[in-house]
Amino acid sequence: MSQKVRVRFAPSPTGPLHIGGVRTALFNYLFAKKHGGDFVLRIEDTDQNRYVEGAEDYIIEALNWCGIPFDEGPSTPLKTGPGKEKRFGPYRQSERKDLYSQYALELLEKGHAYFAFDTSERLDFHRKDHEAKGKTFIYNWHNRLKLDNSLSLSAEDTKSKLDSGEPYVIRFKSPQDEKLHLNDIIRGDIEIDTNVLDDKILFKSDGMPTYHLANIVDDHLMEITHVIRGEEWLPSLALHQLLYNAFGWDTPKFAHLPLIMKPTGKGKLSKRDGEKGGFPVFPLSWNESEGYREAGYFSEAVVNFLAMLGWNPGTEQELFSLEDLVQEFSLERVNKSGARFDPEKTKWYNHQWLQLKSSAELAELFSSVLAEKEISREARNDSYVEKVVGLIKERADFPSDFWELGSYFFEAPTTYAEKPVKKQWKEDTPQILHDVAKIIRNTSDFNSKNLETKIKEWISSNELSFGKVMGPLRLVIVGDLKGPHLFDILAMIGKEACLVRIENAIKTLG
Repeated sequence: MSQKVRVRFAPSPTGPLHIGGVRTALFNYLFAKKHGGDFVLRIEDTDQNRYVEGAEDYIIEALNWCGIPFDEGPSTPLKTGPGKEKRFGPYRQSERKDLYSQYALELLEKGHAYFAFDTSERLDFHRKDHEAKGKTFIYNWHNRLKLDNSLSLSAEDTKSKLDSGEPYVIRFKSPQDEKLHLNDIIRGDIEIDTNVLDDKILFKSDGMPTYHLANIVDDHLMEITHVIRGEEWLPSLALHQLLYNAFGWDTPKFAHLPLIMKPTGKGKLSKRDGEKGGFPVFPLSWNESEGYREAGYFSEAVVNFLAMLGWNPGTEQELFSLEDLVQEFSLERVNKSGARFDPEKTKWYNHQWLQLKSSAELAELFSSVLAEKEISREARNDSYVEKVVGLIKERADFPSDFWELGSYFFEAPTTYAEKPVKKQWKEDTPQILHDVAKIIRNTSDFNSKNLETKIKEWISSNELSFGKVMGPLRLVIVGDLKGPHLFDILAMIGKEACLVRIENAIKTLG
């Protein structure tokens, strides 16, 4: 690619990001970095009625948390010095609105657009009239000369309406009887009959452009080379191509990403689906919604599973760091068909990334939970917590699982799981545990290997089954039949704690 790659993510600041939006940002970022290009954040806030305070900051925080920061955007500093002028800003459309009118006028002068004065009531009448006849009303070549616009009016009448301040819009004049040839990197060649296109509104009399005009003008002025966006924009591709043609500008390459489907595979995943289904669909929390960060996901896991929603690496590999993704990513390997969102698979990714973290890193996260549980500072010293995490992390999907998996390392059980008690606690169990307590008390070199050797030798010499001893012993130490290697647990909690727990259980269970 001779021209420097420049891509953009252009969300509207209207509330939380949808998971599809974050994936769009990720794919733009990966493509830019793969080709040594720039990733631009542009805030499309022309619709001030839907603007939500704080949404822009949230978008920026979300991208940073995912580890996909932008090279240019609203918060990037001005580049100063020779040859470093900030050529492409500002990056909020509301701050660029003075730009757009000149381009709307250019289209008018070239005959690619026209003034339309039709009232909403009149258009509504035409729609209902068409519906009554079993037709669909489209404002385009076949009826525009019968409607209230500068194509059907004389120049004098048009000027009179404009001079009197009559409300108007500027519509694009779609060509008649043409075959429009489009190309999409993911979907290949597409042919459109221009007769089916309507004359979209580009500019309103309040001085604000519609999305279509602002989008094209901004992409051109910001020298965007590749437009990578969601499939929902595919119906707009014909108009956008026609606008580039009308201005005489080079067209960027387009790539429309597949939809993200509900877990059932039927229908597009919505923000509401996540709240209903009990899984977050935003990378960070928004107002009352839980986000991936708050749910305990690692950003590496979120990025990994987002990348696999619609992209196929061509191998069996499933775990990719951001650096791996930059190396491997290509738009040619993005699927055309929708990608099914699987909440269980997202947990699987988090489990895999948790296993790749060091015990020291995870212990730091667990320590804050222990502090909330009011575990003493002495009991939660760094070295001990790190060892505990090392023993239990393979069973965890999230750091928040550590307490349930390993609370017995920090406090003695006060209750015992009902089913194991019924199954394990026999008439002779208290005596067996008294004998095991003696071995524990008399073991001077108190480590896992030594304890295992002594207790197993005692079991064998007394011709007992291992289940008769090991099950009840685990039950009284842990409170349930769970946890890592039992002798590791005994060694970790220490001799005195072992003896106290055995004694308490015998008193409690009889």
